Amino acid sequence: MATKISSTFPFPLEKSSQPFRRISVLALPQLNYRHGFGFSSKNSGFRGLSVNAVKEEVIESTNSETTLHSQTTLPSSTKLVLVVGASGGVGQLVVASLLNRNIKSRLLLRDPEKATSLFGSQDEEKLKVFKGDTRNPSDLDPSIFEGITHVICCTGTTAFPSKRWDGDNTPERVDWEGVRNLISALPSSLKRVVLVSSVGVTKFNELPWSIMNLFGVLKYKKKGEDFLRESGLPFTIIRAGRLTDGPYTSYDLNTLLKATAGQRRAVLIGQGDKLVGEVSRLVVAEACIQALDIEITEGKIYEINSVEGEGPGTDPEKWEELFTTAQA
Repeated sequence: MATKISSTFPFPLEKSSQPFRRISVLALPQLNYRHGFGFSSKNSGFRGLSVNAVKEEVIESTNSETTLHSQTTLPSSTKLVLVVGASGGVGQLVVASLLNRNIKSRLLLRDPEKATSLFGSQDEEKLKVFKGDTRNPSDLDPSIFEGITHVICCTGTTAFPSKRWDGDNTPERVDWEGVRNLISALPSSLKRVVLVSSVGVTKFNELPWSIMNLFGVLKYKKKGEDFLRESGLPFTIIRAGRLTDGPYTSYDLNTLLKATAGQRRAVLIGQGDKLVGEVSRLVVAEACIQALDIEITEGKIYEINSVEGEGPGTDPEKWEELFTTAQA
C-alpha cells in the first residue's frame, strides 16, 4: 500500500483542515538511472524503450498552505551519523540536511577535498571527513567508526558502462563488494544503518528490469541488501525509484539547502517491490534521515516514489504515518 501526505519539501507545512479524497496516480517510469529505476540514453545505448504504467492508489490532501523557512537553528543532537557516499547525488543532500539540523556527521570519501567544495569549512566537531574507499577493506580502519551511532550509505554507480566506471567503479565493486566491506567493518553498537538501494532488485530476471540489469546492477544491489539484512545490525533499506532533482555536485551548501523538488513533493511509500516510477533525491535524503528515528522502520525495506502535490516535508509524524501505512 502506498500513501501520500501533505506538507512542503523540505520545510514543514501547516496541517490541512480539508477532507481527503482518493485519486489514482499513474507512476510512469522515465528511462534514466543511477540508484533508482530507469535507463540513461547517455550511457546505455538503449533508446525508445517503454514499459506499461502502473497505477497506484494514494491518499491526497485537497489543500495546504506552505510556510518557508531559512536555515533552521536547532539544539545539538546526540547522534553522530556516518554518511558513506556523501559527495553523491543523495549523499550530499543528506549531509546538508544533517548540518541544517545541527546533527554531527562523519563522512567517508575517496576524495576528501570534495567535502570543502560542497559543504564549505565546517567545525571538525560538527563535520569530520575521513579518506577511504569501501571497495578496499584496508581503508575501513576501526577509528573511523568510533562514537558513530548511525550510518547512512548512499554509494552507487551507473547501471550501464560509463566514465563513472573508470577505476573499477562497477556495480559489482560498489554495490556489492563495497557494501559488504562496509557492513563487515561496522560496530555492533550502532542504532541504525540506512542503505539506499533501488526498486526492481527482486525482479532483475524479469522484463523490463532484466534490461536494466544487463551489467548486474540490480543483482548486486540485492546482494548488498541481503548482506545487511543478515548482518544482525539494525537496518532500514530505502529502495528509490528513478532519481530526479540534482545531483548538485557543482554547488555549495547554501545551494543544497535551497534545493526544492518543484511540484513533485508528495511521497509514495510501498513494500514488496511493487512501485514503479521516479523520486526526488531530496525526498530520498529526507526518508533516510527520518528512518534513523522512526522505530517501526527498523528491519524493514521500503520503496519510495515522488508525485505531484504536497509532501511530508521534515515532519516526523507525517513520515511515521507514511511508513506505518505502507506496512498496513
